[in-house]
Amino acid sequence: MLFQDYAPSMITDDTIVALATPPGKGAIAVIRLSGKEAISIGDKIFKGKLLKDQPSHTMHLGHIMNGEEIIDEVIASVFKAPHSYTKEDVVEISCHGSPFIQQKII
Repeated sequence: MLFQDYAPSMITDDTIVALATPPGKGAIAVIRLSGKEAISIGDKIFKGKLLKDQPSHTMHLGHIMNGEEIIDEVIASVFKAPHSYTKEDVVEISCHGSPFIQQKII
């Protein structure tokens, strides 16, 4: 049996979030949201420009918020389907590299 015979069962509509850079301390960390809800989820936590209104392949300065609490000042990159690495909507959050900040955003 070939890989493509298994692939359809591996495809989901889930929106996922993951650390895209190696874990641990560093200057910058990148957190990637990928899937059909990536941009709408990004808009819920990103205070700055509305990501849904921005063109693909653009970067925007703002804050990641938890209610009224500022978690971090970040750059949010927007990549709209199908012109992204995953062929889905993607938001990449470039934040400060503290493991505490990384986990708080995730």
